[in-house]
Amino acid sequence: MAEPPTGTSSHRAQAHGRHANHRRYHDGAEVDGYVDTPYHRVRRAVAARLVVDGVTGGGPVLELGCGPRGILDPATLPGPLVLADVAGTALGAARRAAGGQAPAVRLDATRELPFRAGSFVGLLAGELIEHVYDPLALLRECHRVLAPEGLLVLTTPNLAPVQDRLAFLTGRAPRQVDPLHPYLWLHIRPFTASLLRRTLRRAGFTPVALRSNEVGWRLPGGRWVASRRLARAAPGLGGSLICAARRQGTPPPPRNRA
Repeated sequence: MAEPPTGTSSHRAQAHGRHANHRRYHDGAEVDGYVDTPYHRVRRAVAARLVVDGVTGGGPVLELGCGPRGILDPATLPGPLVLADVAGTALGAARRAAGGQAPAVRLDATRELPFRAGSFVGLLAGELIEHVYDPLALLRECHRVLAPEGLLVLTTPNLAPVQDRLAFLTGRAPRQVDPLHPYLWLHIRPFTASLLRRTLRRAGFTPVALRSNEVGWRLPGGRWVASRRLARAAPGLGGSLICAARRQGTPPPPRNRA
């Protein structure tokens, strides 16, 4: 049997991933179950600080894939906040959590974003890029909707935190590529720090900061120990990668999907 055209197979893969993610995250319950844990509380706080400190100008800021509880506080931003997500129920919850003042746009981040070029001075995408089949296409769309020198902040789980690096030496796979994990199986494009920077540059961004939330280790008895100090010193070893990048120039043309 002949292989289907590349474009057809890639579109099917994107559709499958989109539907799987929507089933798990549509009502916001999954996110509500973890955002207040120390791990994610620190991740969200670090990302929000990078946006607040790095955005210049008074234009709008987009939080893409905001879920039911967005990361950004509209009161801390120099311009209006716009919330966006694929899940209508979660998006409504995020808008209420933001005081009902932030415009909310339901969209699919695997498609062209429904905004004009240069619409935003800042864009935050928390725990999103690892869920999409073609992260470079997503980043090119982020580049398009950002104004020149606009700031992009991404958070994504680290493929190579310290505990998984050592586990790999013993033949065990990193958690981010475990197809049997209850939710990490949806992380179809995991990143290391170096790969994330390289992908951002390919999409026309200049990385300006890399942070992490914690460097953690599970002891033999099951107790989890974590260090914020080590995460500041060596963010590439941490559990979450939190990267800020500036929009520069024009990205290369998209890959041929025919």
